[in-house]
Amino acid sequence: MDMTVKSAGADCRAVSEILSRIGDKWTIQVVVALRPGPHRFNEIKRRVGGISQQMLTRTLKTLERDGMIERSVRHTTPPQVAYALTPLGHSLSDTAKHLADWAAAHRGAIADNRIRYDNRKP
Repeated sequence: MDMTVKSAGADCRAVSEILSRIGDKWTIQVVVALRPGPHRFNEIKRRVGGISQQMLTRTLKTLERDGMIERSVRHTTPPQVAYALTPLGHSLSDTAKHLADWAAAHRGAIADNRIRYDNRKP
């Protein structure tokens, strides 16, 4: 097999895996919640409506593992943990903002297209 094809397939799978992760229900919302600056766990939970404690924990760990956020611990009693975007996370938040702006600008046209599609005669 041609090495170029093999490499392209591996690259495609890797990109697909990353897009799948950042395109899940919670990742972008957490990144956007952290956009203004560092927040503690419960602050993030309040900013991301509907996310469970378990899912927020899982999402934060995944984002930390991927280098999108950093977790800092202040050794107080009790310890205070804060989460902040890294430069990589900020670059994702910038991209997410562009996508959100696009969605807001085109939501009317998309709604109209859906209505036209749904009302078509078979």
